Amino acid sequence: MERISDPTLRAQIAAEVAKLVERKDFGLVFQRHLPEDLEVPSVRPRRGDTVRIRQAETKQNYVVLSTRAREASIIAVDAAKQTVEGSYTERHDFDGLVVVKDFNVPIYPGLQQLGEIKRGGEKPAHLVIEGENYYALEMLLYTNESKVDVIYVDPPYNTGADDWIYNDRFVSKTDAYRHSKWLSFMERRLIHAKRLLKDTGVVIVAIGDDEHHRLRMLMDQVFGANNFIANVTWQGGGSALARHHAGGTDYMLVYGQNAEKVGKFLDPKPFATDMLRLVQETLSHGSTAEQAQVALRAFIKANSKSMSEGLTRFNNIDPSGMIYETADLTNRLYRPNLRYTVTDPESGRVYDPPENGWTVKKGLMDEFVSAGLIAFGQRPRKKKSLDEYIYEMPVPTFVHSRNAANAHLERVLGDKRFPFPKDHEVIMRWLRMAGRKDAVILDFFGGSGTTTEAVIRLNAEDGGMRQSILVTNNEVAAKVAAKLRSSGYFPGDPEWEAEGVFQKVTRPRIETVVTGVRPDGSTYSEGLDENVTFQKLTYEDANLVALGRKFDAVAPLLWMKAGALGPVVRRDGDNAWALPGDAVYGILFDTAHAKTFADFVAEHLMPIRHVYVVTDSESAFQTAVAYLPAEQRISTTRLYSDYLHSFEINGKG
Repeated sequence: MERISDPTLRAQIAAEVAKLVERKDFGLVFQRHLPEDLEVPSVRPRRGDTVRIRQAETKQNYVVLSTRAREASIIAVDAAKQTVEGSYTERHDFDGLVVVKDFNVPIYPGLQQLGEIKRGGEKPAHLVIEGENYYALEMLLYTNESKVDVIYVDPPYNTGADDWIYNDRFVSKTDAYRHSKWLSFMERRLIHAKRLLKDTGVVIVAIGDDEHHRLRMLMDQVFGANNFIANVTWQGGGSALARHHAGGTDYMLVYGQNAEKVGKFLDPKPFATDMLRLVQETLSHGSTAEQAQVALRAFIKANSKSMSEGLTRFNNIDPSGMIYETADLTNRLYRPNLRYTVTDPESGRVYDPPENGWTVKKGLMDEFVSAGLIAFGQRPRKKKSLDEYIYEMPVPTFVHSRNAANAHLERVLGDKRFPFPKDHEVIMRWLRMAGRKDAVILDFFGGSGTTTEAVIRLNAEDGGMRQSILVTNNEVAAKVAAKLRSSGYFPGDPEWEAEGVFQKVTRPRIETVVTGVRPDGSTYSEGLDENVTFQKLTYEDANLVALGRKFDAVAPLLWMKAGALGPVVRRDGDNAWALPGDAVYGILFDTAHAKTFADFVAEHLMPIRHVYVVTDSESAFQTAVAYLPAEQRISTTRLYSDYLHSFEINGKG
């Protein structure tokens, strides 16, 4: 190596040799493909952008040399490397070009609001974002890094049946590199996803037989083998036409950000929640505890063959509405110090102690009596609440037909428009175990929107305040795409976009679940009390952002970073600050008014969580922040340097 005189060449060769001799003792080895690219037809071409000709069959890349009057002068990338500017150039109308974003180049995202539903009062809004999930993850690294409790994703299974796109092409079964392309595709996204999880966070990835073994090794590398929690097996059906066995098995790989800090997964026992719901509903309609007990025992009798014997013993209801069974309080051993009388406070009856004494000391027994936890009959017995018995640890395998999910989605939308959706009840079960009632739950392979529906229904079930963030592109199915192209339609055309999964399935599904009204205007249900905002990922010019001319696009990101509560704060004219009465964060646009703004923050009715200060000066930022009331512990961010710097880092590819 020392014989190579050119130091640059010597360093390059040394680096390549180091790669060749690098060896892993154990682990997943695959060909890491170049970063992906993405066609974004909604973006206006600018000088220096990479573009393609929309209707061209070949995927030739061009560089934009200049733009004028909705026309661009372009040159083929290969020609641009070999010729001077202006040689072999072509001019095209903007409508005939599509901008290409390379994953190795930073992007500066914004969000365009497409619509919203407000039925949930002060609850956080669920976000449903249309956009490429890799770039959406980069955006979320700015707004939600280390803030996500649970990630559930159902990525492409890579079966070779046109189920996913890599660099704007469906990957076929005959592609010799389909496995390494898929691993590259997943690795990029999982690395970002890991940064989004809290230290106590959990990631659940659904997968099929084709990539299950590779995915587990990849997740070992990204999350650490010591953070593996479970390999859940879901038997969803089978086929008599299969070659060797009926098949029908899916998996869910579960990892923790730090498995040592992840609590136990606890699953409600079958029928237990039904029993609780039955009693709650019976009492809420004015029935007495005795009447509710009759209804409960009838339910247990009707389902006794399917219920566990232990659960059938919870057939009593006390005046407070508690479902309980009773436990003996007689001591098995002779304990003379535990021999004392117990008095029923209602009847006044005095119970002599059993021969061996009670199982608890008199002080604790008195607490039980005072709390109504003693059932007085032939002898006092301890009430054991169903609430304390309801949960058990799940086994990592279950049987649940997939046909139910198809039928459910068809009922929601009123017709069949999406194949093989995930089952919202299955996802509800695992989210219930993996996250708290106020969990932030992310799905960046959103598909038909099952995860958001699952989160919404969980909140309705237990009064939770969970927030769902769902990301999906507006991908068109392979057969539909071929038909559209043959009819002269291309991505970006309204006819094309109307057939995409976001517009045709995801958004109308979630709107129907929350509002109770289907896309055709028919009634599905009474709806649910939740807030939802639908957004589209946009790609902004960094220079315009820095000049403050793209504030409306950046504003939803600031709202997300501040917790996605209340309204998105917008600027009203040339006002020095923006802090609406129902907002939980504010924006100072002019640091000359920092003191007045800080006084307003201190007097604001809502507790302020975050303040953004727009200034190019670090000293002006620090001065403005110093005025804020210290006792409120307000987080602060300097704009737009914080935003721009974040995406320069995240966009390294």
